[in-house]
Formats: sequence, C-alpha cells, structure tokens
Amino acid sequence: MGVNVSNVIRQITQDRGISEELILRTIEESLRAAYKNCFGSMENAVVQFDDDNTEVFMFARKKIVEEEGVYDPVTEIDISEAKELNPDADIGDEILVEIDPKQFNRISVQSAKQTAHQTIREIQKDSLYSEYKDKEGEIIIGYYQRERNGTIYVNLGKIEGVLPKKFQSPRETYHLNDRIKALIAEVRKDSSGLQIVLSRTHTEFVRAIFEIEVPEIYDKTVEIHKIVREPGFRTKLAVYSNRDDVDPVGACVGLKGIRIQAVIKELEGEKIDILKYDPDPRRFIKNALSPAEVIDVIILDEGKHQALAVVSDSMLSLAIGKQGLNVRLLNRLADWNIDVKTESQFSQMDIAAESRRAVSQLFGDADTYDDEISRISELPGVDSRLAKTLLDNGVDFIEDFIALSQEELAAKGLSASQYDQLRKLIEEYVEIVEEEETQEEYADDEQAEKSGTETDEEEAEEYECPECGAKITVDMTNCPNCGIGLSFEYEDE
Repeated sequence: MGVNVSNVIRQITQDRGISEELILRTIEESLRAAYKNCFGSMENAVVQFDDDNTEVFMFARKKIVEEEGVYDPVTEIDISEAKELNPDADIGDEILVEIDPKQFNRISVQSAKQTAHQTIREIQKDSLYSEYKDKEGEIIIGYYQRERNGTIYVNLGKIEGVLPKKFQSPRETYHLNDRIKALIAEVRKDSSGLQIVLSRTHTEFVRAIFEIEVPEIYDKTVEIHKIVREPGFRTKLAVYSNRDDVDPVGACVGLKGIRIQAVIKELEGEKIDILKYDPDPRRFIKNALSPAEVIDVIILDEGKHQALAVVSDSMLSLAIGKQGLNVRLLNRLADWNIDVKTESQFSQMDIAAESRRAVSQLFGDADTYDDEISRISELPGVDSRLAKTLLDNGVDFIEDFIALSQEELAAKGLSASQYDQLRKLIEEYVEIVEEEETQEEYADDEQAEKSGTETDEEEAEEYECPECGAKITVDMTNCPNCGIGLSFEYEDE
C-alpha cells in the first residue's frame, strides 16, 4: 500500500524553496531510517515512487529459501509464502515484499521525522550558502529586524543577515522595519548554521553604489583606480577614463551633481572627493590634495615614496583636514608618505640648494644635470656606500675625483671596477673641461710668482660666491664650498 506524498512535496517546495528531487531523496532516507530502527538493518530496504512521484512504496528484499530453512525473517522468506506473492518464484531467487508503514512503531516514526527535518535543514543550508556565496561583494536590501549588543539583524527574506557594529557608519541610526542597503561582505557556514555578514563601511560598498548610480562605471568606460575611506567622515576615490572624450570626474558627478548627490544621500551625508588619477606622482598628489590648491610637489625620495607638498598659508588647514584626515587619506590613496608645508615653512627647512635643484629636476630633462651636479653623491645611480667611502677619505667633489689618479684612489679603497663605474657615470652626466698647461707655461708662472710679478691680473682678484659667500677666483668653474657653477662676465669701461 503506497503513501500519498504529493501534498508534502508541494508544501516543502513552497515553504523552503527546495527542489522536488531533493525532497524525494529526503523521503527515501527517512523511510530507510525508520526501517533500520524497526528491523535493525536497512541493507535490504527498497523505496520506490510511482511514475508521477505522488505515492511512495517501501519493500524488503528477501531471499527465497526452503520452508524449513528460514533463519532470518528480515532477509529470508520460505518458498510457500513467496509462491503466494509470485507464482514464478523459485528457491534461491530474491523477491520484494511490500512493507506497510503501519508496521513501524512509534520510535521508528520519530526517528524518521528527525532524519527528515535534519536532512531538509542541511539541504536548505547548502542551497542558501551556494546562492549567497555567489553574491559576495554585491549590494542587497533588507529590513531592520532587531538589535543586540550593537549588532543589527536584518531580514533578507529567505534568511537573516547580521550587520556588526564595526561595519556600521557612525552617522547612521536605524529603527524597526527601516530599509537597509548593505554589501554582502562574507558568507560563512559552520555547525551553528549559515551566517550572512553585511557591511556599510567597506570601500567596495562605495564602489558598488557608484556602479549603480554611474552607468559609465558599470560598463567600464570609467574605472575606479582606488578608493580610501574614513566611514562617516570622508571618502576619496581616483578615477580614470578609457575614452578620451569622456571626463571621468564629470561622469561621476553628473549633471548639476545629481549622481554624486545620490551617493552622498546613501552614505548619510558623508563627504566624497572625486579626483582624476594620473600616473605622474606629482600631478596625482596635487589632485589628491583637493580641495586645497597645491603650489608645488617635491619628490624627496622616489624609492621610499617620500614627497613634500607646498601650499599657501591660507590653504594649510584645508590641505591637512580636520585632525589630519585629508592628508591621511591622501597617503593611503597615493601610496606615498607626504608631508604638507607652507611656503614660509619650506623656505626655512634645512634643505641644501643642490638638493632642491636635484629633486626638482627628477622628472625633467637629463641635460640639466651637466650644469648642476658637482658632488659625487649627486650622480644619478651612484652607489651610496661608494660615495660615503670617498667622502670619508676627503673626496667629495667630482673635481677632486678627476684630479686623483687611479692608483691614488685605490689607496683610498676604490677598486678598479668601482673606478670604471664611477668614471662612466661622470662622463655620462657631467661635462668635463680639462685645461692643459705646458711645462714652459708652468715654469713661467712659477718664476713670475717668485719675482712677485703678476702674469695674469685677473687671477689675483678674489670674489665672493653669490650662493654661500666663500672666496672664489675667476679661474674657478665651481664654488669649492657649495659646488654651484660659476660664470664671469666682463663689461667694457
């Protein structure tokens, strides 16, 4: 006698959203569990459904033995009983004997119910996990249900999501049945059940909101380079366009600011700065310090990503922001360690004139190095340890290096390969002007010096360096103190 299960299948499908195939499998496992509880084993239990899956039948597979040879009634049946079920039955064959569900005792039925409930819960959990796992990083809308210890529980329809306190914006407050739009930050499944973790503070939440409000971002015409955020206070995002005729910042702001206002409204009034991404770090830093106007950006150390931004006195507080928020976000957005100074502060900083020129020329033409570089440590690509070794041995300026022979430099700890490397750098970046003096001219100069007569009146005249004030003469091309290049001009009297 079969049991009609069509109503059960229909109800579970509607209430739990589980497929019919999984429900049929659950019914089968439940009946087999009841059979095992009643008869001690389910090895010979067989469950079958009719063609339209409306009725279920249960059988016991038994082996046909002689009339006097039945030792296990659960798995064996004598030939006379088998003949009554099937006239063609013979000893040694197997036959299916239908089991009436009424034969199951109360404990067996309770075991079947527990198995069914547990299986349905696991199926529902796996189904929901697969569904929401695919939605990680997407926006979902739910409704405020309750709050406990700062954590908000959100009704998502099929399941309940949690919005932890750390993922809530400090600007936001909620009440019962309030609509909440949040990002699915994490979906996890453990022994306690399925948990959907929501967030309104992630930067990806801002990205998803912009994808909804700005069609150019959704179709990848405009792309977001990076987003940094202090939830509830300020967000900065750098954007760029894949088409020359599309302004990335204008696309995000929208006509009369309608798009950006929609995003600000969703973030409960949080300030948003949109700037254009630029691969040049100096221009990008200038853009990222908005709304403050930057006078100049100086790269102090490109390798360590250290830079200095110079602003006017009136713009300093705006550039730094409240409690340093603006410059803090700038450092994270540009991945540079940026110090902001006013013009007056910058002029008082202990930065040598040579260093200022060197850093300002970092992105300029290579030809400018010819007139600016005077010290070995200023040569591009020079080994800092090698420059320090030479400095410790009294060789600071390039002129000092050129004046010494390779043997003399070897005595100061310079190897042949280091000498060749340094010589090559000097020839590449510095124009060397060598003055050749004959032995006779040298002798004449020496004789003139002894006799007290001046062979060259201009050489006896001394001047002051316009940069540092040190004593210089007209035959010098660089100041021996600060290394600045010198050039003398004469006027006809």
